[in-house]
Amino acid sequence: MKTRILFLSYYYPPDLSAGSFRAEALVKALLENVSDHVEIDVITTQPNRYHTFKASASSYEQLPNLTVRRLSVPSHKSGFIDQAVSFGSFAIQVCKAARNRHYDLIFATSSRLMTASLGAYISKRTGTKLYLDIRDIFVDTLRGVLPPTLGKIASFFFSSIEASTIRQADKVNLISPGFIPYFNKRYPEKVYTLYTNGIDELFLQPLPASTAPQNLLAQAQRLKVVYAGNIGAGQGLHLIIPQLAKRLESEVDFHLVGSGGAIDQLRKALRREEVHNVYLVAPMKRDFLLKLYREADVLFLHLNDIKAFRRVLPSKLFEYAATQKPILAGLSGYPGRFASRRIQNTAVFNPCDIEGAIESFRKLDLRPTARNDFIQKYSRTVIKRRMAFDLLKTSPKHAKFEQTE
Repeated sequence: MKTRILFLSYYYPPDLSAGSFRAEALVKALLENVSDHVEIDVITTQPNRYHTFKASASSYEQLPNLTVRRLSVPSHKSGFIDQAVSFGSFAIQVCKAARNRHYDLIFATSSRLMTASLGAYISKRTGTKLYLDIRDIFVDTLRGVLPPTLGKIASFFFSSIEASTIRQADKVNLISPGFIPYFNKRYPEKVYTLYTNGIDELFLQPLPASTAPQNLLAQAQRLKVVYAGNIGAGQGLHLIIPQLAKRLESEVDFHLVGSGGAIDQLRKALRREEVHNVYLVAPMKRDFLLKLYREADVLFLHLNDIKAFRRVLPSKLFEYAATQKPILAGLSGYPGRFASRRIQNTAVFNPCDIEGAIESFRKLDLRPTARNDFIQKYSRTVIKRRMAFDLLKTSPKHAKFEQTE
């Protein structure tokens, strides 16, 4: 007796995003641990995370106990309106694809609420159990990234969508413990799980011999600081990198890998500050990214100074921690405390604080740091295995399903 799962994720490999990799890891965990109990129908999009990154992918894949359908959507440049148009196309196609199909369980992973609300809509229409994986608090984020009046209107509108979405769910997983106060206050009737991001096996490969511990400062060489990820309003790189790079131009080169809605603002700020030690690199596949991590002396992370980001737990922290490299992170609230207390050799400063960033940079031990306890605790394989069993127990067919070692 198999549980038929409709698995909704707007992004899925070979697309590049934290949500894409998280979705794939859970699908793998289901197939590796409970494949005799599930049939999974993944509906996602053709790669579209970055308009500068192109990857070909089959529109339909049929594997044992797994079907993957990738829908074509209009391209976007990470703007609010063009992303809304793309998602609208996705939602219409998903509803058509799922029509007249019977599922025992719907799973939806969502950072901007809309994929979760789509799952809730199909769940309510069909009477199907719903498991939500919430990766961000979209309503909170809108207040921070939009102009005050527009942000207030948008958050009011989306609050009602959030409420109907969360209340429709049979199970809600929150990716960050920092989300708990927000959701407990608004939906106290719900019981939440906390399956966080984790570290992929790809990032656990041993470092090359050439990166053996050594004091890089003593060699008086230019240091390579690397950032990889989205370059949007949420990261606020345009508010920190130009001035920071200018202050450190005699000793540091910054390599920023990625794209996003704020990349033009970043370019303009770099020109305005006459910065020549920042190199912008287009998004790349993770195996190439891993090579760049290994060549780096310091890994950089920054979230904009927005209230909503004091609750999140960036997936990039886990990825960075596995490399053994020193980490310089502009974080506040929960993610700042998490990084400071749990990830050795991580120097945390307040977002957008140039002086604080320089002071924290000077405190770093510029040598590889073993983080074995952290890696063991936050193995994505282990986290997703537990989540797979939890997901299956939400199905009415396997409500009493017990995890077996």
